[in-house]
Amino acid sequence: MADDQATWSFERLSSNEEGAFGLSKAAVMLDQARDEQGRLAAALDNNMEVWVAIRTLVNQKDNPLPDETKQNLMKLSQFVTQTTMAQGVEMPPEVLDTFININLQISEGLLEARSGGA
Repeated sequence: MADDQATWSFERLSSNEEGAFGLSKAAVMLDQARDEQGRLAAALDNNMEVWVAIRTLVNQKDNPLPDETKQNLMKLSQFVTQTTMAQGVEMPPEVLDTFININLQISEGLLEARSGGA
């Protein structure tokens, strides 16, 4: 029954909220997987999938985001995917921290945009 309620409420999330949730979840997964290569590989794959999805959404013709925002998200997506492919689980902790911070900041920005914040 709890699963039904979780699905029910998730289906009512806006695209901004879904994006914020995906980015936050990916950040947590990255942070929790730091010391275990198998988990880190899975977390990095998940994070890359989130960023590929963001790139896909940004490229849609009907995307209402300002062009500058779209370009910035595209650059971030490229950085995340290229860095992940180049470094994989051998990624230095500082780069992993950068990924986590990017995800959390973009997630916060999506939620602020939805609520009309600054």
